[in-house]
Amino acid sequence: MTVHPPVTVHCDELQDALTAFRASAHITQRWGEHLAAVLTGGGRLLAAGNGGSAAQAQHLTAELVGRYRDDRPAFSAIALHADTSSTTAIANDYGVDEVFARQVRAHGRPGDVLMLLSTSGASANLLSAADAARAAGVRVWALTGPAPNPLMAGSDESLCVDAPTGATVQELHLVAVHMVCEAFDAAVENGTWRRHDVGRRDGDGRQDGPGGPRNSDGRWLDGSGGIGGRRNGHGGRRDGDGRWRDGGDPWRDGDGRR
Repeated sequence: MTVHPPVTVHCDELQDALTAFRASAHITQRWGEHLAAVLTGGGRLLAAGNGGSAAQAQHLTAELVGRYRDDRPAFSAIALHADTSSTTAIANDYGVDEVFARQVRAHGRPGDVLMLLSTSGASANLLSAADAARAAGVRVWALTGPAPNPLMAGSDESLCVDAPTGATVQELHLVAVHMVCEAFDAAVENGTWRRHDVGRRDGDGRQDGPGGPRNSDGRWLDGSGGIGGRRNGHGGRRDGDGRWRDGGDPWRDGDGRR
């Protein structure tokens, strides 16, 4: 007969891991502030994981598209695994390792952020997604289990949770998600995201430097770009709700992208 340890052992493991995890608070703070700069400037967060980590990634995107605590504008965040038709089609046609990488190539633009969650830090489809993101100029953040691991090495920044079991790693990943959201909301409300100003974007999603000053909701005051501003002469000026003031149509380049 197998003797199982008491269920409270899990609580003890979580408490010990959480104590050590507190030292990583500065990473979640920096990520939240940087993400506020990206998203208020018209950028996007992409997120992906497998299994329980997929649920954590989708939790993060839901907090940004919806809200974390208080009401605020919606921001662009996509959980790549949530599009079942795309993931199954890509897996069928290109292989499982490409299910996230191909979507990164489709949705990612320079300056965007890709958050990858993995307890092992060794999932092949996440490693492929990290490679695709770096090639596209998308910044890669990894939430993983104990270091070192391949995903940590393949990312721009990583937060590695030192815990004995995958369950405890995932629980602390959820803590990290909420800490990032807390920092994000505070940065959006207080304007502290300007310390991480990633610049405005042109119609292709490329950044062209820090740009002009913005007001509290992230719009460019001088009409140079970003939310509610002018788009490099191809489609005229837009007002605050995105409508074109001079009757022009939203311009698109040759491949249909804005």
